[in-house]
Amino acid sequence: MTTQQLSDAELANQPAAYWTGVAYEALISYIRARQAEKGYTQPQFWLLRNLSKNDISPDGEGMTLPELRQAMTSYIRPEDDLAAEAEVLLERSWLTRDAENRLWLTEKGEQARRDIASNAPAIKAVLHEGINEADYVTTVKVLQRLIHNAGGTAA
Repeated sequence: MTTQQLSDAELANQPAAYWTGVAYEALISYIRARQAEKGYTQPQFWLLRNLSKNDISPDGEGMTLPELRQAMTSYIRPEDDLAAEAEVLLERSWLTRDAENRLWLTEKGEQARRDIASNAPAIKAVLHEGINEADYVTTVKVLQRLIHNAGGTAA
């Protein structure tokens, strides 16, 4: 892929919404492709993370699919089918389901979550190649300010 080189003046007039959208799609596609190569999906990893007391869950308590969807509202994609993803994790014995339809992380699932998390540094290294930390931090701060200026909330 060739990228047209724009001058700084031309870049200053580019719409941030366009570039953040292009970046989002490219990053998600890359991450999901690397995860698929390792045999799991991003939504599966999110399920494990949201059920782990060693990660996102504050207490490791089980959750229903609607509760998990609610917890993932800010990052789940419309095409993500949490019910189907949970079934895969149940088949792998990474999750169990109780009588109230709450999903629970198993010991095997916690180990899988840790193993999957260990792939993140390699993915990050490729995505951050050629970007120094100061530039990255500046970019994130600029994005946070754009979000603030647009009336949004940056976590």
